[in-house]
Amino acid sequence: TGNAKIGEREYRVSLNSSPDLVSALNDIPVPRRGAAPLYLRDVANVHDGFAVRTNLARQDGRRSVVLSVLKTGDASTTEVAERIRELMPTIIASAPPGLEVNVLADQSRFVESAIDSLLHESTIAAALTALMILLFLGSWRSTLIVAISIPLSVLVALIVMHWMGYTLNAMTLGGLALAVGILVDDATVEIENIHRNLAMGKPLTRAILDGAQQIAVPAFVASSCISIVFVSVVFLEGPARALFVPMGVAVALSVMASYLLSRTIIPTLVQFLLKKEALEHTVEHHATEHGRRARGLFWLFGAVHDAFNRAFARLQRGYEAGLDWVLTHARPTLALVLATGALAAVLVPFVGRDFFPAVSADQIRLHVVAPTGLRIEETERVFGRVEDALRRLIPEAERSSILDQIGMPSGYNLAISDSANVGASDGEILVTLTERRSKSSTDYIPELRRALRDEFPDLGFYFQPADIVTQILNFGLPSPIEIQVAGAKKDVIYQTAREIESELARVVGAVDVRLFQVQNAPRLHYEVDRTRAAELGLTQRDVANNLLLTVSSSTQVSPGFWIDPNTGNNYPVSVRVPESRVNSLDDLRTLSLPTPSGPQLLDNIATASLKRTPLFVTHTDIQPTFSVRADVQHADLGTVARELESIMARHREHLPPGSTIQLRGQVDSMYSAFTRLGIGIAAAALLVYCLMVVNFQSWLHPFIIVMALPGAMIGIVLSLFVTQTTFSIPSLMGAIMSVGVATANSILVVSFARERRDAGLSAFQAAREAGRVRLRPVLMTALAMVIGMFPLALGHGAGSEQNAALARAVIGGLCGATLATLFLVPLVYSRLTAREVRREPDPELERTHLRLQEQRA
Repeated sequence: TGNAKIGEREYRVSLNSSPDLVSALNDIPVPRRGAAPLYLRDVANVHDGFAVRTNLARQDGRRSVVLSVLKTGDASTTEVAERIRELMPTIIASAPPGLEVNVLADQSRFVESAIDSLLHESTIAAALTALMILLFLGSWRSTLIVAISIPLSVLVALIVMHWMGYTLNAMTLGGLALAVGILVDDATVEIENIHRNLAMGKPLTRAILDGAQQIAVPAFVASSCISIVFVSVVFLEGPARALFVPMGVAVALSVMASYLLSRTIIPTLVQFLLKKEALEHTVEHHATEHGRRARGLFWLFGAVHDAFNRAFARLQRGYEAGLDWVLTHARPTLALVLATGALAAVLVPFVGRDFFPAVSADQIRLHVVAPTGLRIEETERVFGRVEDALRRLIPEAERSSILDQIGMPSGYNLAISDSANVGASDGEILVTLTERRSKSSTDYIPELRRALRDEFPDLGFYFQPADIVTQILNFGLPSPIEIQVAGAKKDVIYQTAREIESELARVVGAVDVRLFQVQNAPRLHYEVDRTRAAELGLTQRDVANNLLLTVSSSTQVSPGFWIDPNTGNNYPVSVRVPESRVNSLDDLRTLSLPTPSGPQLLDNIATASLKRTPLFVTHTDIQPTFSVRADVQHADLGTVARELESIMARHREHLPPGSTIQLRGQVDSMYSAFTRLGIGIAAAALLVYCLMVVNFQSWLHPFIIVMALPGAMIGIVLSLFVTQTTFSIPSLMGAIMSVGVATANSILVVSFARERRDAGLSAFQAAREAGRVRLRPVLMTALAMVIGMFPLALGHGAGSEQNAALARAVIGGLCGATLATLFLVPLVYSRLTAREVRREPDPELERTHLRLQEQRA
């Protein structure tokens, strides 16, 4: 079309160069000099067809069309998936008859399952914690107060997190679940201290004020220490930072909210709910009356509580005897601590290191590599045989579907897909497992890896991560380990990559070792005799156009398009030679080439030969690059990485100048995260120490407090070794939490010992008294955390592996730290403060304090 001005008017000018219907293309005449008219329908079959197939998909053996939906970075996975599921009835209703539309894979299910498991485990943990508090305090009113503080603290934390732009996801919920045991800490310690003051015969109001005042500063310092230790996650970068900063923020906010509530709402609830209990004048009278009421109303609980009190009394007497022995036998105690620490140090290399625990998903993502050069139809037959093997290896009751995606993604999909397919002989199989299955995906993968390679030795197999967490942590790579060899001398770096591949395949624990770049794709090369072609009036372009038109289509040499006048959409017009006419190389040898002097055969001017060529080429910073990829099985990533580093170091010495060997994937991320988290922990420890120095106005007492941390470290190592759990980012997060709680409990013991010391007791007596009085709150706090973490440590449910590693580190760290707090810290205090000059109280301040107490009373 075009514009034309004729007279006083302007016209749109159009021609019938583009027909209105596809079928009308058959009526286009073919130019012929001095011959009868010849139409396109006489030499070609014009029809509405399909482009050359570069990929295909199959569901349970049937050809299908797969539509992948991805979300933007700031969108919610579950919300996007929910909206798509809401659209499904409309899509199905508008589909043509006989067309089935199904949801084949949904990553939001993994997210929802992980969140549901976390909520379920958190609920169990909260219930067990409340039961433990009920046993310790023997008062359902006090237990109710503590139980109320948990959701209130979580609610305050969620409100603040919403203002800060965080969402409710598995990581933030994991942080809140991690904090459940701590949330009861402030309320429990305060209520327990109020009960202790009530037992002294004080009125309820006086007991509340004194109980709150006595632990106000220690509780603030303890809560601040727990919050400060999570400053270390700020030093992380990449996906680890995005995953664990929300968790740290959730813990810190909930802990500070718990402290604020313990200063405000908890005393108010105590004043309101404990009036009847405050009428009792002595602890014995209170226990007797409460026991009678319990036996009258809840006789079973009364009996259990009485038995628990007797057992705890025996435990307390045993602890006092043990503490006396420790305080009088410093050298054997310190020797035992050092021996245990040495044992833990010896066990550290056997624990292993991982960037992130292996996550069991509801899917298995298997990549299959057929011999290079196969047509996609032949590859489909190969995949059919692999599917049959999968059906034998995975019972029908334990799988819901098998989805194949063969060949190269095309167009826009290639830019956003995480597919590792590189050609028509490449593809992946996604096996979706049922919820009720006897084995997890992590159990099936080693069996499939062994069985498939035995049955199909001519095929290549490797497994890609199917869960969303590992896909993120791999930075889009299909494997956790990738070694990139780059350099200008392509032959040298290719040989180096091959040698690294061979050596890495012999490393114990390394599996699925492969060179990613395919170098042996078949190539049909034609050597054109330029002189002969020029004599015939042909150029290289003429030969290439005719040859490519025959073996491929006109789309490669001269693309054309037809526009549908009804919709305005354009469609490529492709001229192809039927594949049945080109079945062998002999058919190409007889290809006719038009020349001014008449048709000529391709065989007269070109010689064909078979060669090998790269299927694709990779560059890094302009330099050619080869990538060696591998996975890990029955070993930790750190052990394989050590061998990998030695292999890379040997080959770096022989590389030509300008060539490099770089490590990518989870190994590189693990090194960076561990280093940065170590720096963060050191910075957080320095901040905590400075905070305690300011609070205690002493350099010595903070040093005594941190004596609980060696016990935490020993407990963490032993618990991870016993449970066969590796050091990872989640387990280090659990270590950070246990360090914070250990510091908080140690602060309670040391601050009370300091008060007793100022009251006139000797260092030995003050340490003994602090251990005896603080035994109950320390045990309550530690048990609350341990019980709260126990359901998570079992590792049941989707995506629970990360929480299991975290919880096991917390449990081990708290057990070790509690023992150190109850025995080692009093010992160190009694020894280091024995010669400390005791501060004399100011008589005037004492009189003012007594006068204020009388006025308040």
